[in-house]
Amino acid sequence: MVRYSLAFSLIASCFTTALQCSAVRAISSSTSMSALPEVGELFEETGFYQSIRLFDEPPLFTKQSAFQRIEVVRSPYYGKVLVLDGVLQLTERDANAYNEMMAHLPMFQHRLPKRVLVIGGGDGYVLSEVLKHESVLSVDHVDLDVEVIETCRKFFSWGDAWKDPRVTLHIADGAEFVRNAPTGYYDVIVQDSSDPWGWDESGNMVELPSKVLYAREHFENLYRILGQDGILNIQAETLQIPSDFAGATEWRQTLLDVGFSSSRYGSILISSYPTGQIGFLMSEKNPDVSTSPRDIQQRFTALKMVGKPTSYYHPRLQVGAFDLPYWAEQQMYGDETIKSVCDNPSHQHDEIADQ
Repeated sequence: MVRYSLAFSLIASCFTTALQCSAVRAISSSTSMSALPEVGELFEETGFYQSIRLFDEPPLFTKQSAFQRIEVVRSPYYGKVLVLDGVLQLTERDANAYNEMMAHLPMFQHRLPKRVLVIGGGDGYVLSEVLKHESVLSVDHVDLDVEVIETCRKFFSWGDAWKDPRVTLHIADGAEFVRNAPTGYYDVIVQDSSDPWGWDESGNMVELPSKVLYAREHFENLYRILGQDGILNIQAETLQIPSDFAGATEWRQTLLDVGFSSSRYGSILISSYPTGQIGFLMSEKNPDVSTSPRDIQQRFTALKMVGKPTSYYHPRLQVGAFDLPYWAEQQMYGDETIKSVCDNPSHQHDEIADQ
């Protein structure tokens, strides 16, 4: 989950959330929460910062845990909003975009995901999406702060995900858990971690504790504990502001260096994040055994038939999410031939569209 530094203050009945970035962004309203009013022109540039005004009464909930300050506020535009240490984590209006993509892309890409590891994601949304897949036998969910989990159990509709008997919750450090996990055990790993860096009020980059989850040693351990057909999906920052895309490019190369056969940057549109976009890196140990487009469509249809639909993800995004602006593709891949989900990505689009 994206973590951007922001100032959070109450002025009369107006919450102003100043998201840190270096230029103005354009915002498009999501229709995923149709019961909420449309988002108006609520964005303004304030130097290095950029603000979202959340008009409301005082916070619904505030608590200081051993690790961070936890707040839940209500916005007429975004619904309930989770804030940690003054950092906007998710909103009811558009949380589906990020979390569905982080979960379903690797889950559908794998032919038969049975054992899954979720690192971070204390709000439980990624976990709830993973559990929609009937093939899943067990999920280990690792998060450091139990208070975040308890808060989300209380305030968010997906907060009952931990009640599923397939889930084992581990209140632990993610890097340490992975270091001690058995070799070749997991089919899919989703790392929904906080950002490895942030920016101070002067615009200087500062390293954050989660940087360890982007270190080479951690990537080596993630590779080790995946099965031979395993798939990893990690949060990988924005294309532009405040990222310069260098971090994601470096992480991709490290993932390839530690053994992954492929690693691709995908993009998600999400209105409450800086620039309205966030990315991920999906890496495969053996991309030649990925699920066929027709099988993906059949499994997706099966989710809907049993009352477990998605509202952002659809099968065409198995390919479409990885279509990048030309400059970004050049920076990420250079002159490489990008291996897609199948040998002919245009054929995959047609095949899925025909379903």
